Amino acid sequence: MLSPATFLLLLLPLSSGFTLRAFPPVSQLAQLALRPISCSPKGSPSALFLRSPAPPTPVHLLGTGSSSPSLRLPNAALPANLDTSDDWIRTRTGITARHLLPATAGETGAGETMAGLAADAARRALDMSGVPPAEIDLVINCCSSPDDLFGDATTVAAKAGCTNAVAFDLTAACSGFLFGLVTASNFLQGPARNVLVVGGDALSRWVDWEDRNSCILFGDGAGALVLSSDAGAGGGEGGGGLLGYSMHSDGKGHGDLMCGGGGGEVEVDTADGGVTLGKGGYGPITMNGKKVYAFATREVPAVLTEAMEEAGITVDNIDHLLLHQANIRIMETVAKRLKLPMSKVIANLDEYGNTSAGSIPLALDEAVRSGRVKKGDVIGAAGFGAGLSWGAAILKWSGPE
Repeated sequence: MLSPATFLLLLLPLSSGFTLRAFPPVSQLAQLALRPISCSPKGSPSALFLRSPAPPTPVHLLGTGSSSPSLRLPNAALPANLDTSDDWIRTRTGITARHLLPATAGETGAGETMAGLAADAARRALDMSGVPPAEIDLVINCCSSPDDLFGDATTVAAKAGCTNAVAFDLTAACSGFLFGLVTASNFLQGPARNVLVVGGDALSRWVDWEDRNSCILFGDGAGALVLSSDAGAGGGEGGGGLLGYSMHSDGKGHGDLMCGGGGGEVEVDTADGGVTLGKGGYGPITMNGKKVYAFATREVPAVLTEAMEEAGITVDNIDHLLLHQANIRIMETVAKRLKLPMSKVIANLDEYGNTSAGSIPLALDEAVRSGRVKKGDVIGAAGFGAGLSWGAAILKWSGPE
């Protein structure tokens, strides 16, 4: 069997798009064989992990985009039966409002869908990057709540005009975009030149609107990022990109944050009397808030430290801290443990709530477009959530000012 260092996928153009073939040039194989990727040993009792410094071929970050539903629900407009208040929610979560996808088309949401939001974010990222949609080789759609059970990636790619791209979905909930970013960086080591990573979710579809512990937290939205291995992009060689990363997962914590089966049963007549089968469907999101808070505040500072070690930097080199937008108290605790001031924390959960895989790229897009994130700035990004899963990446912005 071929090792990961000697088996790589190449994209070859076809009339209908791209296909995947094996074996890159020898020079690329040599680079990959020498790349120091660490992973947890077989049989290790600890959670699984992967960590690595910057890839041999620089990865440039060229453009961001985001999109959110037009329907906005402030705290004050939440159902009265929740027995809560704007002050109670803001002081405990930092959330003031959230944007939600409506069930049917109407004045506030005509035609809005999860795939539509993702495609809007993708188009805006492409516009900023200057990369023509037809030159995107790969689209990774990071989403746990697609319109189509089979995934929205190909729909998003088509709507964004990426007609020559391979597209697939990646499901890792609130860690999804971070994991997608790392996946993209590895494809850029040979198979692809330009990759579009989209993160988005519509978890309002899966909350219990009578449970104030969960329904107040989630909103819907999407964000996107264009990455390139083109040496002329982002200021040339070493102009920016992914400097190092670390990723973990631990299935022992699966029950602390999940959206489990809830479709019920269906009776099917058969020749020998019939059979009872499961019917597709999911119940509402369930979460052990105390355990998730303890997990996030313990593991996120640690995984960011690991990523910084891989990047060869210290916390003093971090210009911005970009965390999954789950709860302001988590963000404050992580910043404090890293000895970073809150002035360095990028946050927009006050307006959008927790948009799962959409939260990091949505917040990054707003920070870039407002001028807060400037070319050459170093960003410590971390995602964490269901699985349990968590990861961090050190990024250097190389897109436009």
